[in-house]
Amino acid sequence: MHMQDIETDAADTRVRRAERRDGARLIEMVRALARHHGDEATLTPKALERDLFAPGACASALVAERGGEVVGYAVLAVFTHLHWGRRLMEIHHLFVEEAARGAGIGRHLVAAAVAEARRQECGQLLVSTHPDNGVARQIYGAMGFTEHPSTGCRFKLDLPATGALPAGWI
Repeated sequence: MHMQDIETDAADTRVRRAERRDGARLIEMVRALARHHGDEATLTPKALERDLFAPGACASALVAERGGEVVGYAVLAVFTHLHWGRRLMEIHHLFVEEAARGAGIGRHLVAAAVAEARRQECGQLLVSTHPDNGVARQIYGAMGFTEHPSTGCRFKLDLPATGALPAGWI
């Protein structure tokens, strides 16, 4: 997935597309986000390279810099609603370091995501948050997002590394 250069400058905040040189910092922030949710991130440099930077990457990322230091990121994934003939972009991760929160950095990341979604001809931008995160829900609402409850049942199939299907599958 190719992403054009996106730069959003406001005061001392700059948003740009992530580059390989941001890898270690991205992994640190992914781990911080996981800890925030009570999880443990298992992201490796190899997986980050595959998913964000290698040919055939399935996502892209933006980073926010403040005073020249990366303090936040957003991971973007595009998919299709084929029967409507339109693309959608999801902000898969949105994270700002705790010390940098409240300065509008998340808003700058979302604004850059909107620009990228438009560039990729997406008809919708999606983002999700925990239902108990009232602050995020309020911020997204103020930015023009509307709540879109999930409908229907979602299922998953874990794919073991061996590629074997569950016993009795076929």
